Amino acid sequence: MQTWSSSSWRTCPISQQPTYPDLKALQETEATLKSYPPLVFAKEMRSLKGALKEAAFGRAFLLQGGDCAESFSSFSADNIRDLFKVLLQMSVVLAFAGGCPVVKVGRVAGQFAKPRSADFEEIDGKKVPIYRGDMINGLDSKERTPNPQRLLQAYHQSAATLNLLRAFAKGGLADLAEVHRWNLDFVKNNPLGQQYSTLAMQITHALKFMQACGVAHLPALQETDFYTSHEALLLNYEEPLVRQDSLSGEWFACSAHMLWIGERTKDLDQAHVEFLRGVHNPIGVKIGPKTTLEQMLGLCDALNPQNEPGRLSFIVRMGASMLKENFPPLLKGMLQAQKNVVWVCDPMHGNTIKTADGVKTRSFTHILQEVLDFFKIHKDLNSCVGGIHLEMTGQNVTECVGGAVREDNLSQHYYTQCDPRLNATQALELAFLLAKQLKERVVR
Repeated sequence: MQTWSSSSWRTCPISQQPTYPDLKALQETEATLKSYPPLVFAKEMRSLKGALKEAAFGRAFLLQGGDCAESFSSFSADNIRDLFKVLLQMSVVLAFAGGCPVVKVGRVAGQFAKPRSADFEEIDGKKVPIYRGDMINGLDSKERTPNPQRLLQAYHQSAATLNLLRAFAKGGLADLAEVHRWNLDFVKNNPLGQQYSTLAMQITHALKFMQACGVAHLPALQETDFYTSHEALLLNYEEPLVRQDSLSGEWFACSAHMLWIGERTKDLDQAHVEFLRGVHNPIGVKIGPKTTLEQMLGLCDALNPQNEPGRLSFIVRMGASMLKENFPPLLKGMLQAQKNVVWVCDPMHGNTIKTADGVKTRSFTHILQEVLDFFKIHKDLNSCVGGIHLEMTGQNVTECVGGAVREDNLSQHYYTQCDPRLNATQALELAFLLAKQLKERVVR
């Protein structure tokens, strides 16, 4: 294995990358990014790794969620606030009803690039490059040429998003005394919103009791830790933001607290594995239905050679129809090999379908079923479920069929840049389901 550096990935095969027509402009953009401050810091990443260690043993639970792909056009304080609110709602359901500390990680402040199944598509009879996310090119067919200036816009939007999230997490919005304010307006009057209000009232009564006992003013009740994550797909963006910690000498990718490798870029000889093996962030890898045990063990050796709990998460995305058949042998082999990973369920990506009209959607019923099956498989093999990974939004979208969302009204509020997301009501329903499962899961 070659000596690692932040640029050693450039000697490896790489996939899912755009072709920039102006390499000089790309190099200048990379140099500009390298001169910018880091977006996150080593102490924060160590803190997240410690929290994920607890999740690996069933003593905490990772709640990771956010947009399929962030966009430049929909960037607003309200959208960030609403995502933060629904993640807080879900976390309080899991913590209070499920009796478990929750590690909150957003798919936010960097999730601007998406892997695609083709390099080109045809629009109005013309062959154009596929849309790969706002960090690379535009959704409009006239903006499909990859433009390196978009990397700088992605950085600045990520910095602004992180600034707002830190203010929300430490500046009062995350105070448990504000638990009723987290209920979004369009959720309040449906049964899930009412169920949440009942739980919020129980929390309020508990806080009043603690206040009467003189122990209500604790930092843990008034603020929260909130981390960011995204798929480390575009390495021309990731490499310039690598920094060496002055205290430990360790290298960190400072574009986000947690980064993951996608299903299409996880081959052991490829650039993405090479890049992420050398940074000390918590790392995730997507595990699809065709993944082999040999691949998983190889990824453990490459990305977590010290077998450190909390360093590596396997984010399993197989689909409700394939999970029960394909996943148990893999889990059994990993347990026999005594590999320490955080087992995370991604019930979104394997359940994507198209309607008769060609609209991409996901069945909420299938999403719930995959979650239930994931917990059962782990329980049967005496293994710990460590978390959930969701594409979701705080907006009142109609993108995943289920509940009040039907195939015939998908177009009513269908706004996603790429893949369909859960709306806040669906996310809250899933949180109550998860809370029941957490009470019965294996803890070490």
